[in-house]
Amino acid sequence: MGLKNETRQAFRNTKNFYREYTRDMTPERIGKEFQDDSRRLMELYYDAVGVRPEEKENKKPPVRLFKLLSSLLLRLTPARRLALGFSFAGFVIYLLGSGPLATIMLPLGIVVLVLLLLLELLEKSDVMKEIDLARDIQISLLPGSIIRHGSMEFASFASTASEVGGDYVDVVDTEEGTYYVIADVSGKGLSAALYMVRLQALVHLIIEKLKPDPKELFLHLNDYIKSGKKDKTFVTACAAFFPADGSPVTLCRAGHNPPLLYHASRDAVSELRSSGLGLGITSTKLFGEHLKQLSINMQPGDNLLFYTDGLTEARNPHMEQYDEHRLRDLFELYGSLHATTILKKIQIAVEEFIEGEKLMDDITFTCVHMHPNVSQTLLKKGQSADKRQPAAQIAAIPKKKDPASS
Repeated sequence: MGLKNETRQAFRNTKNFYREYTRDMTPERIGKEFQDDSRRLMELYYDAVGVRPEEKENKKPPVRLFKLLSSLLLRLTPARRLALGFSFAGFVIYLLGSGPLATIMLPLGIVVLVLLLLLELLEKSDVMKEIDLARDIQISLLPGSIIRHGSMEFASFASTASEVGGDYVDVVDTEEGTYYVIADVSGKGLSAALYMVRLQALVHLIIEKLKPDPKELFLHLNDYIKSGKKDKTFVTACAAFFPADGSPVTLCRAGHNPPLLYHASRDAVSELRSSGLGLGITSTKLFGEHLKQLSINMQPGDNLLFYTDGLTEARNPHMEQYDEHRLRDLFELYGSLHATTILKKIQIAVEEFIEGEKLMDDITFTCVHMHPNVSQTLLKKGQSADKRQPAAQIAAIPKKKDPASS
């Protein structure tokens, strides 16, 4: 594999300019970008002619090119619409007229179009800088890829369909135990990302003040979300609480994908289904009546997999979904491994499945692994509690090699 210098270099000659200008212009990439642009134009056209999303598959849209052109032009500022109209008028005068005025109108119209293009590119560049900043902020709010609290290890993966996403994952540590929350905000892009930030603030506020169980957490969240009468956003979520004293794990699912639990003792996978509606769909009273909480006895070596629907709905070029069956089969195959290894296996499997297709939705998943209790391990070896090593030294003790990971 060749090394490429990513730093900026001046175009010292025509050859360098040509190389930089044509960089990444592969047939596959150009074809995909044309498809993306065509899809965006079709979405704009559907909006312009007033076809609702649920009618797109069954209803043939009417041919209204003038309305499409009008929708495109209205996205320009008044000054730029005036300049564009001037350039079009210049072309018409050049084609139909004669004399000195007609002669200069063609180059003048071209100059105006080029200036308009440069202004649009500069504006897009400024917007992309703002989006990049929003992405950096969103990434900074996500937990680390690997977090360890006591005997629990949380390994997470997140990939957005666009520059920013609406998937939310969080690990909140308290004296009583550790909370884990994964959620999927309806929609995607900047609006979903802003809603995700709001959701995270609410989760931390409720946990800090009330120390609720997962069901109580969702009830309070639904109160906040439904308080905005004009807010039509809904959220699917799953939350779990891992007590510090080793008590059973409590788990609640609000319309979210059911987690998968790998039982090390039985070498089997079970699906943790519990009833529950999405957050923000209905009143808190009705929401609470449908919401059920599970209690799980996780044993050392067990793995718990949480994920959003972007993982199971990832599509390949043949429009096939990755689906729950493939994910479960993969988890059954590699469930005995450590959390980080399982995440890598899922990532590779999905990448191979989609074959470079653009993601239609954000993908987020977390594997929670229960390690043997450190204090119990030391006591079994005959070491008294008052002679245990400090935490920093305990972490440095080589772990027993897992046969399944070799």
